[in-house]
Amino acid sequence: MTKIGFIGLGIMGEGMANCLLKDAVAGTPESPLIIWNRTSAKSENLKASHPDKTIEIKTSAKDVVSSCDIVFSMLSTPEASAAVFDDAANGTLAGVSTSSVIIDCATLAESDMKRMSDQVTAKGGTFLEAPVSGSKGPAHGGQLIFLCAGSKAVFDDATVQAALNAMGKASHYFGEQVGKATRAKLVVNSLMGTMMAAFGESLALAESLDLDGSKMLEVISQGAIASPMFALKGPKMLKKDHAPNFPLCHAHKDMKLAVDAAKSVGTEYSVTQVAEETFRKAREDEELKVANEDFSAVFEKIHKESKSDYSKKRKLG
Repeated sequence: MTKIGFIGLGIMGEGMANCLLKDAVAGTPESPLIIWNRTSAKSENLKASHPDKTIEIKTSAKDVVSSCDIVFSMLSTPEASAAVFDDAANGTLAGVSTSSVIIDCATLAESDMKRMSDQVTAKGGTFLEAPVSGSKGPAHGGQLIFLCAGSKAVFDDATVQAALNAMGKASHYFGEQVGKATRAKLVVNSLMGTMMAAFGESLALAESLDLDGSKMLEVISQGAIASPMFALKGPKMLKKDHAPNFPLCHAHKDMKLAVDAAKSVGTEYSVTQVAEETFRKAREDEELKVANEDFSAVFEKIHKESKSDYSKKRKLG
């Protein structure tokens, strides 16, 4: 009997836990899903939405870890991750023993992942970093891409593979050196943010040149620059619909981490750095208040900073 735990039931974690239940990787009498979230209502809601599943709610991250064989953690920010992991009385690390397997799916600084790995292994546990590529929709649909590094034995474990397959469409292993998966995630997310900034500028230019935005999205979709992200976000951006799937503040956090990583190894990263600065300004704009909107809301900052007649009228609309 394998007991699987899940810490963090936010935008991403809720969908991931649902996938474990849907595919019966966890949530059975033989293999219950043991959960904890900083906001207890989310744990209660998950359990209530699956009355036919075996779900146990714990009062702390420590209790989840000490009760489980394998624990997935998905927390939204480096600050939240550190607060939950390091809590001496009730945190993740406090529950680690020689039988513990910790799989952290957050996007953090490389140094944070290394520190957590070192602390888990120092207590006799094993650690796998597994940040994901994908947002709310893929998380709920089991279409995430897992980028993994750390214990190969954990990555190859049959139960872990079943869990990764339930939550994702692909899993990639970058070796035993913890930190490499985080590096891969920052490359992916910084590219995504830079693409979104450039896409937003192009749409703003099209509108300012009196071109139909929807028609331009159709043109873009038919050429070599076609992108699922453009197809998904474009129509919503034109309508000012930025309901959060991947919050702008999280996107900026990842881009800043990537820019810092580029500086540390001496890589030319000026295009991404300019995009990161655009996201930072959008995040900090108290008038727009888009930090917690979808990262596509950088489009609103682009229009706000533009001086075209169209942008001026749009801001009044």
